[in-house]
Amino acid sequence: RDALVADIAPPELRGASFGLRQSLDTVGAFIGPLLAIGLMWLTADHFQTVFWIAVIPAFLSVALILVAVKEPERPKELRKVRMPLHRAELRRLGAAYWWVVAVAAVFTLARFSEAFLILRAQSIGLPLALVPIVLVLMSLAYSMSAYPIGILSDRMDRMTILILGMILLIFADLALAFATGLWSVGIGVVLWGLHMGFTQGLFATLIAEAAPDELRGTAYGMFNLVIGLMLLAASVIAGALWDAVGPQATFLVGAAFAVLTALGLLPVRGRLKKPRQA
Repeated sequence: RDALVADIAPPELRGASFGLRQSLDTVGAFIGPLLAIGLMWLTADHFQTVFWIAVIPAFLSVALILVAVKEPERPKELRKVRMPLHRAELRRLGAAYWWVVAVAAVFTLARFSEAFLILRAQSIGLPLALVPIVLVLMSLAYSMSAYPIGILSDRMDRMTILILGMILLIFADLALAFATGLWSVGIGVVLWGLHMGFTQGLFATLIAEAAPDELRGTAYGMFNLVIGLMLLAASVIAGALWDAVGPQATFLVGAAFAVLTALGLLPVRGRLKKPRQA
């Protein structure tokens, strides 16, 4: 999906394009839980019926892919790649690409699964039936910020925006660490969603700018593999801290990682490729 967006979007509008993609993707992430709450209420908590209804948009998505999504023709001058995971091909991804992956990997260590937001809300006293509200609130902040930030990233230095995103994560961690009620948890969740809007689309844009055109699919695959492993590591550390010390320690350590990462981003600002203009 990201490789298709990178192929189709004009280079000078890639930030906006990925921001819009992230925004629309996240709209479903908060409409889905809201519909689930309503359907659970209408069906008297009949899970099977709710899951059968969820199959409908899944089939619609497949239909759109088959009928509406058209992959652009591969340029004839583009080099053919036979073994994209071969070491020689991975080296062709280039230093700029691996810098983006390294920055994103360290960045991901500073955050963990959004499941910990739900656990924090429950520890403060959120009723089980209202748990989806946490993801709705976070996704709403994420979706409303991703597109405007994508547009902004086409006009200014993207690393500066990433640093601002990390600062938002620091404040989110602090709000959640010292939360004394559901309102303070809500503030932390909103800040968490904003930090996602400031960062996730930008990383996708930076990959598109840094990777060779013929290796975009491989570039996004490797990027997501590394980020997934780092997110797993961050979540394991967060879970261990939660069990051993408590929720506050989990978010304070997250804030500390975020501070270190923000400081670490400053020296590499000039190393990443600038957006190419059409």
